[in-house]
Amino acid sequence: MTVPTPQKSPARRADAQRSISAILEAAVAALSRNPDASVSEIAKAAGVGRVTVYGHFPNRTDLVDAALARAIAQGHAALDAVDLVGDARQALTRLIESSWQLVSQYQSLLLAAQGVLPPGRIRDLHAGPVARVEGLVRRGQDEGVFRSDLSTPWLVGVMHSVMHNAADEINAGRLDPDRAASFITATVLAAFTAPGRRVPG
Repeated sequence: MTVPTPQKSPARRADAQRSISAILEAAVAALSRNPDASVSEIAKAAGVGRVTVYGHFPNRTDLVDAALARAIAQGHAALDAVDLVGDARQALTRLIESSWQLVSQYQSLLLAAQGVLPPGRIRDLHAGPVARVEGLVRRGQDEGVFRSDLSTPWLVGVMHSVMHNAADEINAGRLDPDRAASFITATVLAAFTAPGRRVPG
């Protein structure tokens, strides 16, 4: 005789989703402060036990993966509000300013992810935000304001490298956080400007 598999009630499923949400919120916050934050610290911040955390995420790597995915999804949604119409250079400036806030906020979380996740997985998680920048850069290339002698993926990589370098410089005490966005924008616009065109001020 086949014994039917017990199904979770809607209430239990809702409780599980609330638990997962609390754990991920705590994980994003804890890992954004300290890339070495432990499962115990995250569980305590979420108001649950370690057993509950491991019930949803079998190991710390899975938890870090899910936390990074959550942070990227939230950031990607926030960037939907950035106005990317009009002059591609001005649109890029607005996107850099908004993106920098997210990079700065989640730099430690990214360090945690880089310590346990393969590079390919991190690239996959960033696919949405990367596609947004690529679309803008490609439009600027088509309009002749961004250089087309270098590939779009290369230029996007340059932008991301400059942002992460800015975070490193801030951590080393060599860059004023309040000036970071303007430094990044000036560097990226200079790198993106088509040969023979004036670099925007």
